Amino acid sequence: MLVPKGGITWKSARARLPPSRAVYHTLARPRTLLLIAVTATIVLLWRGLSGTAEEMQKFYCWGPAKSPMEMSPNEHAQWHSHLQTPVIFNHHHPIEINSSTIQNVDLNPIRSTTKAIDREERVLILTPLRDASRYINQHFDLLSQLTYPHHLIDLGFLVGDSSDDTLATLAMELDRVQKGPEPFRSAMVIQKDFGVTLSQDVQERHGFAAQGPRRKAMGRARNYLLYTALKAEHSWVYWRDVDIQDSPSKIIEDFIAHDRDVLVPNIWFHRYREENGKMRDVEGRFDYNSWQESDQGLKLANSLDKDVVLAEGYKEYKTGRTYMAKMGDWRNNKDDEIPLDGIGGVNIVVKADVHRSGINFPCYAFENQAETEGFAKMAKRAGYGVYGLPNYVVWHIDTQEKSGNA
Repeated sequence: MLVPKGGITWKSARARLPPSRAVYHTLARPRTLLLIAVTATIVLLWRGLSGTAEEMQKFYCWGPAKSPMEMSPNEHAQWHSHLQTPVIFNHHHPIEINSSTIQNVDLNPIRSTTKAIDREERVLILTPLRDASRYINQHFDLLSQLTYPHHLIDLGFLVGDSSDDTLATLAMELDRVQKGPEPFRSAMVIQKDFGVTLSQDVQERHGFAAQGPRRKAMGRARNYLLYTALKAEHSWVYWRDVDIQDSPSKIIEDFIAHDRDVLVPNIWFHRYREENGKMRDVEGRFDYNSWQESDQGLKLANSLDKDVVLAEGYKEYKTGRTYMAKMGDWRNNKDDEIPLDGIGGVNIVVKADVHRSGINFPCYAFENQAETEGFAKMAKRAGYGVYGLPNYVVWHIDTQEKSGNA
């Protein structure tokens, strides 16, 4: 190739280029256009495929590259191990019952605990009454002094076989208390006669011959009162006789703190005698129905007919049992406990579930005992604990018992 003298210049190069018309003509040829179109298509396809491959690298494949039917159990478990899909079995909507004749009672939250006040556990105080009008005013004075929150206490009374104004006096006292500054949550009065004609005279009522029929009738009265007044909301049942003369105002809290299935205090009485011109307080022991069993008592029971009801403190039946009334002193530690096999009914604190389990006051001879003593025998047979507090004294009225009568 000949190079112009003086080298290549823009003018010399331009002189060698084809004319612009010739270039346009060349580009406008169908072959040229087809070649350009094929080249552009190939470039675009290549860029698209390379980009898709890069994007696919962001995804991962879990498990082997095979059909689920071809996987082994281990491979199948590994394949599903990453899944977090929630599974609901037998799902259904709640059932709504709107019938006013159907009631649901859930006893699971009802407990008898030492935290009764904090948990707002309900207490039911039960008192059977017969010809008791002269004691009712004092009974309500003592109830009003109880420090357990009154809005957690329900009262229940059974009036039966009375010939005095027991019902009228009770109604007036209830009306007075419930209109006062600290009314109780509720009160229920039950009337039921059992055909008892036994006199309330001390000599007749506490005589030996009257004990069997009397205790059976009292057991029946207690059961009618219990099963009518006990509600699902009650955690504790407090049996309290109307003729208590004095008791600590914190007695409910004191007894609940022991967390016992059945618990009773010692029952004494005040009797005043004049000696050397001065009145002396004779602290008498009252309730001989709270006792610990003895071998002599068991042998005696085994020798008796099954329908005979043993009565404590009478010369007709010598049981050799140990009486809590002869133990303890109110000046000593009030929280000392002893196990018991029989209990009296003046003052009893019971966990409500004991009664709900069927432990009541037998109006028949149960292991030759009836009413409260039969209740204690029944509770122990069912595996519940029965205890007494020999130094915790509740004062009963002085019934002026005569020698040999109790």
